[in-house]
Amino acid sequence: MSSHSGSGLHFSPERNWMNDPNGLIFYKGKYHLFFQHNPFENVWGNMSWGHAVSEDLINWNELPVAIACDDSHAIFSGSAVVDYFNTSGFGTLENPAMVAIYTAHKHDDSHQAQALAYSLDEGLTWVKYEGNPVLDLQLNHFRDPKVMWDRTTEAWLMTVVLPKERKVSFYSSKDLKNWAHLSDFGPVGATDGDWECPDLFPLFVDGDESRTKWVLLISINPGGLTGGSGTQYFIGDWNGKEFIADDVRTNWLDYGRDNYAGVTFNDVPNQRRVFIGWMSNWEYAHSFPTSPWRGAMTLPRELTLITKDGKISLAAKPVAELENYLGEKLTAGNKAELLQIMATISTSEGLSTKFRVTADAGSYFEFGYDAKSKSIFVDRSNAWNEIPSTHIHCARLTGDEKTFDICAIVGSASVEIFAVGGTLVITDLLFLSGVSRSVSFEIAEGCQPPRSIAVRAIAPRR
Repeated sequence: MSSHSGSGLHFSPERNWMNDPNGLIFYKGKYHLFFQHNPFENVWGNMSWGHAVSEDLINWNELPVAIACDDSHAIFSGSAVVDYFNTSGFGTLENPAMVAIYTAHKHDDSHQAQALAYSLDEGLTWVKYEGNPVLDLQLNHFRDPKVMWDRTTEAWLMTVVLPKERKVSFYSSKDLKNWAHLSDFGPVGATDGDWECPDLFPLFVDGDESRTKWVLLISINPGGLTGGSGTQYFIGDWNGKEFIADDVRTNWLDYGRDNYAGVTFNDVPNQRRVFIGWMSNWEYAHSFPTSPWRGAMTLPRELTLITKDGKISLAAKPVAELENYLGEKLTAGNKAELLQIMATISTSEGLSTKFRVTADAGSYFEFGYDAKSKSIFVDRSNAWNEIPSTHIHCARLTGDEKTFDICAIVGSASVEIFAVGGTLVITDLLFLSGVSRSVSFEIAEGCQPPRSIAVRAIAPRR
């Protein structure tokens, strides 16, 4: 099966329902994307792990369902590792097992525990471990294990949530089967909903290999910044036992409505940290009028830590592999199905800058810089249907930049904005009529044109 997508850039299954990304891992030259999937219907249910692979994070090939639900349990979110040292005994040193660590969810909602499955053929077929579950607190809400090899302790580290208690728990294991509790983090930050899909990982600060900080992602639903789903993050230190945040105030990973449950890939070469999120919001995910598939992923993003105004911030940019799909530059008004818009915006005159992207049948959305609130914004009011939602989403500049960069990736049903070095991100779904898009620069009263602008077509392989 080949990948299908509403936009040709964002992975979605050929048919039926998809939500959270799971088991993101790089192995033998391929990126593996597993995902929450209903193999039978275009609505949530029968949760199983779908599977797709890519050599470049953009062009995906969908494979058969990897781990299917059974009569008693659904396969909820989790992660995957390659057990290179054969700590589990599932494989050999010559052919290490790919091991999925997932939440086994009882169909009557009475019980969630962590379970294992393993594959000896690069994720194509899976065997559920006969000793499941491997971590069971006898709870009905305990889920979303993210496992990685922790070089601090030379052991497996699991980051998992107690959703109703708004807590992240950390566990350690030498063999993936026996887990010891290390510590808990929370409740702090945004706590107005269930905590889900945690991810803990190290990053160099400003690319300096002598300075490492750890980032903890926590998705929350409801209670997100724009209502419904959202993802917060904390920056701090990991000492092998506990995560100590530098600041427990919430930082939002994305200021739009449609980036949820995102996690990062294990084992990407050159210590790159690549993130993918589910491009939707639980407030309207079920009513999104797509068929025969429903649900898409965000564009993969590379995460880095950068120092800005004396403070360390998490930055996200589209993965460099996207460059290979960028076509010719377009002049304003020229049309293309998928667009990259790059601009430099000046704030020094105190004027706003507004871009308008119009579909061939007349619907449009706007984005840019609002001088009054010193914010970047997306306004999708004129590119939506009757589904109830907020439509204007803003991210405030925190420094006193005289100029800043902005990059917009416009798909047929979405816009992803990366501004100020990727420290401000807005991801929004859209309803734009027709196929092709054109860009105009609205120099309305009180607005100024950008300092520089480049619009390019994006040409994904069909």
